[in-house]
Amino acid sequence: MSSEFILTRDIPATIIPAGDAATLAAGSSAHVMQTLGGNVTVRTDTGLFRIAREHADALKGFDLAKLDSGTPDVAAGEFSESAVWSALKTCFDPEIPVNIVDLGLIYDLSVEKTPAGTHVLEVKMTLTAPGCGMGPVIAEDARQKIASLPTVESAKVHIVWDPMWTPQMISEAGRKTLGLD
Repeated sequence: MSSEFILTRDIPATIIPAGDAATLAAGSSAHVMQTLGGNVTVRTDTGLFRIAREHADALKGFDLAKLDSGTPDVAAGEFSESAVWSALKTCFDPEIPVNIVDLGLIYDLSVEKTPAGTHVLEVKMTLTAPGCGMGPVIAEDARQKIASLPTVESAKVHIVWDPMWTPQMISEAGRKTLGLD
């Protein structure tokens, strides 16, 4: 998908895979590599970066219609466990074009209904590599998306390492997307 764009202004970004904050300078060239989960992955002459949706308009000529919303379709006021899974499927590792559910990174989902009728969510997820600096970024993306669902009082996403992730954990749909069938 690589297409080249010039940045029209300085924008914040996240360095991939380190997960550190950076600023991409106006006038810089950026090749769009992936537009999934509401974010843009770009390659510049200094490496890979994740740009949040709200800054994608700085890519001169980039068609924002190509950028998905990154949010699941959930009817207002309706909560279900399937809505939580749908929200998690809108989260992506910025280097891999498969959502975190189909990558096999989600190990556990706990939904607890409170006496007030709201919901407390806890997710256990892993990463494809223990040293990945993007882990907290991906986990926070997942937490924000499930926390925004109707009647969710709180949401936590814990990164765990047991069991270690292996490529065999990728779903059939994920394997197809990656050409592993």
